[in-house]
Amino acid sequence: MTTSQEGLLAGTRRALLHRIAVAQAEGRAPSLVAAVVRDGRAVWHGARTSVEGHAPDENVQYRIGSITKTFTAVLVLRLRDEGLLGLDDPLEKHLPGTGAGEATVAELLSHTAGLAAESPSPWWERTPGSLRPELADVLGDQGAPCAAGRRYHYSNVGYTLLGALVEKLRGVPWEEAVRCEVIEPLGLERTGVRPGVPAAGGWAVHPWADVMLPEPAEDFGRMACAGQLWSTTGDLARFAAFLTHGDDRVIGVETLREMRTPSAPAGPGELAEGATYGLGLQIQQRDGRLLMGHSGSVPGFLASLTIGVADDVAAVVLANCTSGLMVSQVASDLVRIVADAEPRIPQPWRPLPEVDSAVLELVGPWYWGTSAFALRLTADGLVSLGPLSGGGRRSRFRPNGDGTWTGLEGYYAGELLKAVRRPDGSVDHLDLGSFVFTRQPYDEGAAVPGGVDPEGWRGIA
Repeated sequence: MTTSQEGLLAGTRRALLHRIAVAQAEGRAPSLVAAVVRDGRAVWHGARTSVEGHAPDENVQYRIGSITKTFTAVLVLRLRDEGLLGLDDPLEKHLPGTGAGEATVAELLSHTAGLAAESPSPWWERTPGSLRPELADVLGDQGAPCAAGRRYHYSNVGYTLLGALVEKLRGVPWEEAVRCEVIEPLGLERTGVRPGVPAAGGWAVHPWADVMLPEPAEDFGRMACAGQLWSTTGDLARFAAFLTHGDDRVIGVETLREMRTPSAPAGPGELAEGATYGLGLQIQQRDGRLLMGHSGSVPGFLASLTIGVADDVAAVVLANCTSGLMVSQVASDLVRIVADAEPRIPQPWRPLPEVDSAVLELVGPWYWGTSAFALRLTADGLVSLGPLSGGGRRSRFRPNGDGTWTGLEGYYAGELLKAVRRPDGSVDHLDLGSFVFTRQPYDEGAAVPGGVDPEGWRGIA
């Protein structure tokens, strides 16, 4: 992916540069590098430095910490898509003897398994992974601090188990699996478990003095799948484009939609207000915009990959300091700057190339009791059902190939929509999870549960 500085207006480019310059100066980061992706390609790259002697470019590696978890999640979902596991499978079914076998794959992916956040002492991010050669050393004898399936509780340990699951089912080390199945197909040539030249050094900046201390760069061993990877803004820009648009060589858009679906609300103080977690992706509302991606933090490095899906704008921010810089806020600001200054120009409207007459027969107004809804056929082959006005339950539905549709979001996610026909083939009503939608409010000619008063509608006697 090449970087096109001509992809944005001059005023937008200056606003982006100003934002990262302020962040690097006020956050006292030795260096900061950033990229913006729009419509699937990198359109801007910027960097600020005070230590390395020259500003880093999109090929300089930084450690990306927990963004590694998204790579691991992709590996697990590939296994699911191949039929080698189910998201509701308990870990014990595929990886026995861990002591956490009752946790499901989905709970581990979404940090709702109730497991401890960290491995037992010593501090795993600043000590060699050789101190924890086995899963038992990662888990220790610490109990689960939260009930499984009840709440979000971030767990590096949980993702270590997922890495071990990948190794068991693939028969190769996690490092080999992520390289062969994600890194190489997506062309992430500067992403790997160990740094190569050029790479930034990690620093701790003293909180009360403008002095620095080098941080160790440990190999995390078994916990590598939770935070080991090194990457660049160039590679993460490609990864952001993949997370937005999918790539059938890795996973497709339907699986990505699952990754972006919230799995459990965050507890007080755990994530920013309005934030939650999907299957390997953090999800939040900020400035009225739905954002998703992942942040990363290990001693010496901070990272953020943030995607505004509706705007098709993503931002990557990497810095080589332990703390002091809110990289996720900077990344979301970069998305906002581009989305607000240069709003996405929609594709031209085009009619459908073909349409099923049986589906076309169903579009238009329907009534759930006395509430007016509209069923629409959309250009992507889905149907949508939502209130004609105001708020209320709404969802898109994907076709199942048998005249039924399955809900994709909201109250109707996973629910079945079908047209119920009379013996003569005409449509009597729509059935949505047992709710009846009729062409007229409480249509007396339709099979409305409870029946319709034979005297019909009336005024005050």
